[in-house]
Amino acid sequence: MDVHPDLEPIAFLLGRWEGAGVIGYPTMESANFGQEIVFGHNGKPFLTYQSRTWLLDAEGAKVRPLSTETGFWRIQPERQIEVCLAHPTGIVEIYLGEVVFHKIELRTDVVARTTTAKDYNAGHRLYGLVNGNLMYAYDMAAMGHPLQSHASAELKRTGDFDE
Repeated sequence: MDVHPDLEPIAFLLGRWEGAGVIGYPTMESANFGQEIVFGHNGKPFLTYQSRTWLLDAEGAKVRPLSTETGFWRIQPERQIEVCLAHPTGIVEIYLGEVVFHKIELRTDVVARTTTAKDYNAGHRLYGLVNGNLMYAYDMAAMGHPLQSHASAELKRTGDFDE
């Protein structure tokens, strides 16, 4: 299936990415985590997105699941982008941003929470393709703290998108 032509600015994301990074926040100890992200398409003008993470021990073995999120990435005119994400913890986010070459910067426009979701107010994400690897950094404002670093990772492409 051909990729929709509107997706050209973000087509570099397509595929399965795996790697590791570091998480931390004032409400938690810093730790290493593993991650898998899959960007797919169905021929329409959006990418599907799934991410799952797990805590890693000192040897790099999986200890337990951490977070998961799913959503859609929609490119707009003039390399603007909209990203809709849903979390099983009762949080839904809409990010707005811009694509510049192989760099994507996103900021939350809307955050909606269920009554049982944690106090989460804003996010800022930066994704970039560097030497063939997908690098990203994620800042968040949550639990009464201002926007600050929460996670960063380096992911390697481990597979193409399977239709």
